[in-house]
Amino acid sequence: MKIQLTRPLVFFDLETTGVNIAKDRIVELSYYKVFPNGTKEGKTYRVRPTIIDALGLETTMHIPEQASAVHGIYDDDVKDCPTFIQIAQEVASVFEGADIAGYNSNHFDVPLLGEEFLRAGLAFDIADRNMIDVFTIFTRKEQRTLSAAYAFYCGKDLTDAHSANADTMATYEVLLAQAERYEDLPQTVEGLAQYSAPSQRFADLAGKLSYNANGEVVFAFGKYKDVPVSEVLVKDSGYYGWIMNGDFPQTTKNVIANIKLQQRLKKGN
Repeated sequence: MKIQLTRPLVFFDLETTGVNIAKDRIVELSYYKVFPNGTKEGKTYRVRPTIIDALGLETTMHIPEQASAVHGIYDDDVKDCPTFIQIAQEVASVFEGADIAGYNSNHFDVPLLGEEFLRAGLAFDIADRNMIDVFTIFTRKEQRTLSAAYAFYCGKDLTDAHSANADTMATYEVLLAQAERYEDLPQTVEGLAQYSAPSQRFADLAGKLSYNANGEVVFAFGKYKDVPVSEVLVKDSGYYGWIMNGDFPQTTKNVIANIKLQQRLKKGN
């Protein structure tokens, strides 16, 4: 492997009930873990998606037909599978102490996985991780899709596209081919993560909050875009309630809630 590893690198892909990070759930997760010594391991989980109802009970969530048409996974396929909460600890151990790679993962897979971990009562801290997004590298170099990337870099057709396992293995092969093809591409995980990172440094997994030049957390969307969250919470208290009661990822809400808590503690002192 040409890419230099200092710790394990986990390639992963999700198939889900939809594309809403806050509301949708995982129905399939596949990973391929590469260790610095060259050892590799992988696994695919089928997951029965669930929601917590008004009584606090975990109930099965229907997989919309539109989603099933994309990845081919239907309600009957997962009816006897474990829920994410049941496998969360095992999945967390796979990612523990490892860097992460995926295809469009920084914008979708990572934040959605983070939401699932939170619902399972586990934290998914990415502060000290390198996250390589093969999609970002590809679009900066060639401007195509994963199937096209696989054909372009690997000279093969991607069969079973939109199955988590096929997409995970294709992502792994594409990154290796990218590292071989581009002389100017970094050969370390840290360098690749920086190369594939968005131009902004985000403060949450979903990219709703970012850091400004002063290191302050600012909103990355809406009428208060680029305004520090701490300022908004002071001058527009209703905005906090709107976000907390709105359709926003829990990771985003947690960051804002923590800023508000710090303000209260400082005021109390």
